[in-house]
Amino acid sequence: MNAIELRNITKHYPLFTVDNVSLDVKKGYITGLIGPNGVGKSTLIKMMLGMVQPDSGTIRILGSNMPKHEIDIKQRIGIVSDDCFYYDHLTIEEMKKMIGPFYKKWNDKKFNNYLNQFELSPKKKIGDLSKGMKVKFALAVALSYETELLIMDEPTSGLDPIFRRELLDLLADVMLDERNTILFSTHITTDLDRIADYIAFVNRGKIVFNDTQEDVLDKYVIVKGDHQLLDADIRKYFVGIRETAIGFEGLIDNKQDAEHLFGSYALFDKPTLEDIMYFTAKGERVHG
Repeated sequence: MNAIELRNITKHYPLFTVDNVSLDVKKGYITGLIGPNGVGKSTLIKMMLGMVQPDSGTIRILGSNMPKHEIDIKQRIGIVSDDCFYYDHLTIEEMKKMIGPFYKKWNDKKFNNYLNQFELSPKKKIGDLSKGMKVKFALAVALSYETELLIMDEPTSGLDPIFRRELLDLLADVMLDERNTILFSTHITTDLDRIADYIAFVNRGKIVFNDTQEDVLDKYVIVKGDHQLLDADIRKYFVGIRETAIGFEGLIDNKQDAEHLFGSYALFDKPTLEDIMYFTAKGERVHG
């Protein structure tokens, strides 16, 4: 079953297009939505949340049509964004009193437990919170009304590694309840190495792949070798290549093809998600 279903979503902007995107986010798993900045991740999320209307295509969230059932859907989803829109002059307690009444299943006890867990004082003003504390506050809000789907848009951007690690541990705890689903959009792919079950890669307004993290990393391979191994036909197999004075390093999206092409004449490495994102973007800049 899917928590999110996008079908043939298109949105035209003067300098950018989300181009006929179809995407499934499976219920009960963490899906990482990756891609360089400015390639369409945030636009897709805004369309999922009804903040932007697609020019064409359909969106279903938790089995219901968006935006037709937007009010009901938003009772069941939580949002944690790099841009946390709260009133800086209010305290956490005052902000909670504004937010809570919007949700039928708001749970004060659960919210206060999260404040204790995150070491957030209800008397502290929003404007005095660090960026990491604001993310924790947003997460406390999002988890205090029986959220089934948590959508996170660049939540770790600009945060230190210690807090990022702590946040990932918190999300792992959230997923102990198998009814929960997380969509985690980020350009910091190392955040997903430990927690993501599925990876959806967006580049230039299109989905490059949407698969299990294990299958993605098994499919791609990094090839390193001497310039003499490259010719025009061989280059066509590469998603992207980086060349230096001493040789080349490139990404191929079929491990068997790579081994057949180069045999023992090249070195093969398992790529990271960051490698896959880098070489895909680099290849499209070169060939696009």
